[in-house]
Amino acid sequence: MTGFRTIVFSLLCLSLVCSGIEWKEIPKFKAIAFYTAKNDKAHISFVHEANRWFTKMASSYNFIYDSTNNWNNMNTRFLARYQVVIFLDTRPDSVSQRNAFREYMENGGAWIGFHFAGFALTPSDFPQNWDWYHNHFLGSGEYKGNTWRPTSAVLRVENHNHPSTRNLPDTFISSPNEWYSWKNDLRRNPDIEILLSIDSTSFPLGTGPKLSEIWHSGYYPVVWTNKNYKMLYVNMGHNDIDYENKTGKELSFTFNNETQDKLVIDALLWFGEAF
Repeated sequence: MTGFRTIVFSLLCLSLVCSGIEWKEIPKFKAIAFYTAKNDKAHISFVHEANRWFTKMASSYNFIYDSTNNWNNMNTRFLARYQVVIFLDTRPDSVSQRNAFREYMENGGAWIGFHFAGFALTPSDFPQNWDWYHNHFLGSGEYKGNTWRPTSAVLRVENHNHPSTRNLPDTFISSPNEWYSWKNDLRRNPDIEILLSIDSTSFPLGTGPKLSEIWHSGYYPVVWTNKNYKMLYVNMGHNDIDYENKTGKELSFTFNNETQDKLVIDALLWFGEAF
């Protein structure tokens, strides 16, 4: 019976080739990225770069990548079509959108968030008014500070056992980024597993001009996961822009670093193929 099935399958493939019909493998999973791309030029640059890069990765690794700036799509029916949700530059704001995302995650959905997706500061245009997301899900709480200008850092892998980090070296140099610090100490949260942090050889990190924008010491997590969810927060996602000369020229990119890119694609493939 096994031999018969093999012959039938071979004949089917041959007939498809002879008829000119292209044989296409079924996509492994579907990912949807939400973005705004309205405020900071550096974040807008990253969003456009990310959409190009993920589209290329989808072709290379056989998955479907969609993106949308319509946050009203953050609803149960729409999210059910996708195995992975990505936040490229912000978070949902309405109660219904937030409830839909929480339900999605609590029912086994997967998520990757970049840079500004973790930002919250009260008072600001992005206040900390979503306790589940910032204190429970991310664990980081409010934004505390940042380096300036966007610079590369030596990143240390804290845990090689996670699928996103198992193929990374112990340390590597990142793409330039504006690095965030947080009010909550993630090391004290038993639900949080820190995967990457800034290595001490990076200090001093940043060029200022404000003294607070140059870090000389301290512990700064930059990639982590919450053990209760299929999720990964990645602090990278801020390209350098020529603000001084007001040209708006892009001076750096995020997805041009083979090692750092490996972190993201390995995480995405693991999340997507785990279903």
